[in-house]
Amino acid sequence: MRLDHTHDAAAKSWVESANQPESAFPLQNLPFSVFRRAGTSEAFRGGVALGDYVIDLKAIAALGGLSGSAGQAVLACTEPTLNAFLALGPNAWRALRHAVFAWFSKGESLAPSAPSVDELEGCLMPQADAEYALPVQIGDYTDFYTSIDHARNIVKLLRPDGSISPNFQWMPIAYHGRVSSIGLSGQAVRRPVGQRFAAGKREPELGPCARLDYELELGIFIGVGNEQGARIPVESAEEHVFGLCLLNDWSARDIQSWESTPLGPFLAKNFATTISPWIVTMDALAPFRTAWVRPEGDPQPLEYLSMPEADDQAFDIQLEVAIETADARRSGRRPSRVSRTSFRHQYWSVAQMVAHHTIGGCNLRPGDLLGSGTISGPTALEAGALIELSRAGESPVELAGGETRAFLEDADVVVMKGWCEQPGFVSIGFGENRGEIFPAKWE
Repeated sequence: MRLDHTHDAAAKSWVESANQPESAFPLQNLPFSVFRRAGTSEAFRGGVALGDYVIDLKAIAALGGLSGSAGQAVLACTEPTLNAFLALGPNAWRALRHAVFAWFSKGESLAPSAPSVDELEGCLMPQADAEYALPVQIGDYTDFYTSIDHARNIVKLLRPDGSISPNFQWMPIAYHGRVSSIGLSGQAVRRPVGQRFAAGKREPELGPCARLDYELELGIFIGVGNEQGARIPVESAEEHVFGLCLLNDWSARDIQSWESTPLGPFLAKNFATTISPWIVTMDALAPFRTAWVRPEGDPQPLEYLSMPEADDQAFDIQLEVAIETADARRSGRRPSRVSRTSFRHQYWSVAQMVAHHTIGGCNLRPGDLLGSGTISGPTALEAGALIELSRAGESPVELAGGETRAFLEDADVVVMKGWCEQPGFVSIGFGENRGEIFPAKWE
């Protein structure tokens, strides 16, 4: 997963919108999704983002001209989910990326068997005309807890004189999430109902969540899995990862604080998880790697989680969260940005999450989803959740127009964005991840 010609900053596409500096989807990105023409009963099929367009991979397959691994890969992308494509592995993923890059590059000398530009133009659909579905059939979903800054912030709120759990620095902690409530950007999130134990009360009560929160995360899609009983070594773990997306792990903080002892979150997390439609591949992220460094004095990982720091196992993915209130929409105000951080701050890497997940023999499968855990940085404005930013509601966050938020209110829309930038390379983006809060169904 090192640099090659598809990362060349000088490369341009004959699809001009892909060459604009503000485009999230230049030729060097080429993320995957499944889509169809909005408002139709067409079958969903694989697509690749390029500028303002979706490249229809089913139409590409119909043109012919691709053989070998690339031909096998594009045929797998004609299905309504990308599971079969992910199962093919890194050589097939890379072969299709290289083929699409070649066919849509400006000035590229196409092979004699390649379609003409006019034929390729017929494979483009404006993104404005498309609708999307979950890109894969997700078999299992595991949500990790890998930001030490987030962990320390939460501990300070709950136990000011306390410290993080000692196991945090020895292994990536996680819990099993609920697949059925994972939805795509634009998801309508119904405020959950559950038990809460309010301060000063003698008994818990049942009611709508009063402390609804978001968690800024990345989703990690597994490509090739492993056999049950076999582990994935940390040094080859990334060969099992297809790519990343934006993920919002919605959280009901009042329900969570009551139910999380002794087994962890249940109703506080199972009502909704929202992901963005585009999966940015590990190949596209290659220029934005950075060194994974364990802070001096911290315990060194056990051997099965050990990675040389020079391996550049971290990714400098810029992330931000904004809140759009109902009043902001009525007044025409932009969403208010409340935090910005980077994925490079995570205490555990993607490879370590995969290696730890399988060390006991758990079998991952193509399309399985891992959540990175809340992504918070070392400063106050890099917090990845409202509970941190508002200090558990004691210091509400100021928004544009004089509004404030301690926790999310009905009709709020949470907007997450992600992108990568590095001198000498073309910036790439993840698009956005949106979710709107609706009132609880109660009484």
